[in-house]
Amino acid sequence: MDRDGDGRVGLEEYLAWMSYGFDQRDRNGDGVLDGDELLGGRGQPVTRLQHRAALAERFHRQDADGDGYLSARELLAPPR
Repeated sequence: MDRDGDGRVGLEEYLAWMSYGFDQRDRNGDGVLDGDELLGGRGQPVTRLQHRAALAERFHRQDADGDGYLSARELLAPPR
């Protein structure tokens, strides 16, 4: 996750790492997970923008000290 090796994970690093699953499921490469591409094979479509927004929200909740980075401790903490 820590691409630059600075011992912490910034938002862009987090988004890049966590978007891997979206990219794998988006079989037709259109930037939208349609029902058949979602886990369970059904549900409302999810755009890449929606997915990234949800990830960013999760990142900011995990950033307990509010410094804009996730430390190893913050990454290992239970979701907030």
